[in-house]
Order: sequence, then structure tokens, then C-alpha cells
Amino acid sequence: MTVKLFRNAHIFTPIDKGRALKGAEQGKIAEINNGAILTNCGMIEKIGPEADVLKGLDFKSVHEERDLGGVCVVPGFVDAHTHMCFAKRREDEFGMRLAGIPYLEILKRGGGILSSVNAIKEASEEELFETTWENVMAALGKGTTSVEIKSGYGLDMELELKMLRVIARIARETPLDVCPTFMGAHAVPVEYKGRADEYIDLLINQMLPAVKEQGLAEFCDVFCEEGVFTVEQSRKLLKAAKAMGFGTRIHADEVYDLGGAALAAELQVNSAEHLLAASEDGLKAMGKAGSIAVLIPATAYSLKKPYARGRDMVDWDVPVALGTDCNPGSCFCESMPFVFGLAVMNMNMTVEEALVGSTLNAAYVINRAKKLGSLEVGKQADFLLLDGEAPTTLAYHAGSTSIIEVYKRAEYVA
Repeated sequence: MTVKLFRNAHIFTPIDKGRALKGAEQGKIAEINNGAILTNCGMIEKIGPEADVLKGLDFKSVHEERDLGGVCVVPGFVDAHTHMCFAKRREDEFGMRLAGIPYLEILKRGGGILSSVNAIKEASEEELFETTWENVMAALGKGTTSVEIKSGYGLDMELELKMLRVIARIARETPLDVCPTFMGAHAVPVEYKGRADEYIDLLINQMLPAVKEQGLAEFCDVFCEEGVFTVEQSRKLLKAAKAMGFGTRIHADEVYDLGGAALAAELQVNSAEHLLAASEDGLKAMGKAGSIAVLIPATAYSLKKPYARGRDMVDWDVPVALGTDCNPGSCFCESMPFVFGLAVMNMNMTVEEALVGSTLNAAYVINRAKKLGSLEVGKQADFLLLDGEAPTTLAYHAGSTSIIEVYKRAEYVA
């Protein structure tokens, strides 16, 4: 057993109420000036004002003591939405988008997701692991201590399982907590063009059972969008996935208001992602159903699109989480501090709301809130030291990083 004491810390953390925070609750965080954290085997045993933590403490039992010098301490970031497992970047498409070619048009030309599928085919499993490892470790250096990673650049049994095996290896061989998501319904494969219904049947009857049998994914996700999968196709897949014991998520209303947010509410999926074009009615229905809105403003930034209505969603009692959407095409960004800044500056969320969205609510998205997302007794000691007086510095210090050090389970990792 390793007992560690972190003293003289200015701690800011959400308080877990047993569910994702929404509305006014999302804007409330606890502040502990001159605080301390006592950890045992990487878990928080005591936290609070230093005098309270030290009271009755047997210092002989403390193996390591650290004076943090009064710096700001926040929970480690939980990146709720990524596609970090890919084989090759798509910088050429970035230039195409800058020239005004819409993303869905690039997809029709064989680019976009389909380009990444070809790269996955050509890469060995070891090469895919190395690229993914680089992405994940870059995120760790920017404060991400837990991450969700999707498959979805395979689109057939062999390649999807290959991606999920790599994601499982990332979980074993990096310090981060990793949540794997199966997203075989990321696009319609070329060989199924015009036959999306048949591909959905393939996913339900063959691929999902294989993923379940091998224990390679916790969630199933689908891209519900014009030119990809319809609301009815998405409903069929998600209901089947839920029946098999998967958690469910949906890429919804990113480009067009197809009704994905309303579907998320209907099925009570764990989360709906993007939501740039989602209707007010659909979003309010999500709030009533308890589905979490995962907003990824770096994608809007990269695609030069209007940002999701983060301010409205909070005001409409929709729980909001944040993620990078790190992927090789529409958003090559592994930086949660950048996402935090965009949420505050371009989606009009408060600093407190953004902190909750990038920590506790994101932990609820990936079903890890019992041990992640806030600095409280019984949770992992995953925390960041910031160069600033408060979490405000994450948005204030633009174009740089305010993160001094990263700790995972009370161990210095970056």
C-alpha cells in the first residue's frame, strides 16, 4: 500500500450527485483553498482543507509528501468522444474544406471516413497501435487522463475487430482509463452502397455478436445523418445493441436536423454527439430523458461551422459533456484545454460549466463516474496542476497550455 499526501493545493472540483449535472447544477463546483489530498494505492482517502486532512494523521504511514505550492488543482480531463484509433492523417482534405468543398461531398468522392478505411486496410496491427499510442499520449500530456475511443474505420468484421484489439491494447499499455466503443455504423461501405439496410442487418447479426463475445466494446455508436444512416436504421441498430447489453450512443444532427436528438430521447441513449443542427424540441426531449449532450466545438472550429448551442442546452436542463472528436479528417485535435476554451468563448458556457462538462459529466458519458470525474473520497486521484489562480486560466491563456503536471492514480505521468 502506497500512501501519498498532496498539501497546499487550491482545489476546484465538481461534486458528484449520482448523475450527470444539468441546468444550474452544472455551473456549481466546490473550491477548497489551502486544501490537501491523501491517497492510498491511487485512490482518494481524504480530501478537504489541509487542517482537516492532517488531523489525526499518522505521518509515519505516509510514503510520499508533496507541497504543491498553492497551485490550482482540478480533476483530470475525461475526453468523452474520440476517433483516436486511425492509421493515417488526411491533411489533403483539410485543404479541400478550406476551398469550400462540404464534408459530405468529400465523403461522396471516396474521401472522409472511407479514406481512413483504406488506410486501416493497409496498416499492420502494430503500425495502427503505434499511431494510436502517439495520439493518446499526446492527449495525456494535455491533461486527458481518461478517454473514449471508437472503432469505425474498418466497416467489416476483420478490420473492426482489428481496431478494437488495438484500443484494448492501448488500455493495457498506457496510464489512461480507456472506454472502447464499437462504431461499425460510421459510414456505409462502398460494397453496400445503396444497400444500407443490408449493412445494418450485417452489423446486428454478425458484427455486434462477435464484438460482444470477445468483450471488445462497451458501447455501440451510429452516425445518424443524411447520406449515412437514417433515423429508422439507427433505431434498429441501437435497439439491437441495447438488447445485447451494449451501452448506446448516437452521432446526431451534425449537419442536418434529421431527428437524431429526438431519437436519442426516445431510446434513452447514454449520449448524443455533435448536435450542431439539433432542434430545440429534440434537445429538450433529451434533457427530460436524461441523455447527455456531448459537444465537440473543435469540430465546428475545424469545419468552419456554427457552434452547438451549449448555452441554450444548459439553460434547457440538458446535461452537457465535452470531447475533442480527435480524428484524422474533420478534427485533428487531442487538446481538451483547447476544447475547454472554445466551450467558454464560442458556446458561451461558463468556466464552471465547462469544467463539469470536461470532467464529471464526461465520466457519466462513459459510465465511469463511480471512480472518475471529480476529486472526492473513493475516487481515483486523477488530477492536474494548473498555472493559474483558477480553472479560468484554461480559457484565459489562449494558444498555450496551463497544465503544469498530470497525475493518474496519484502518480506523476506527464
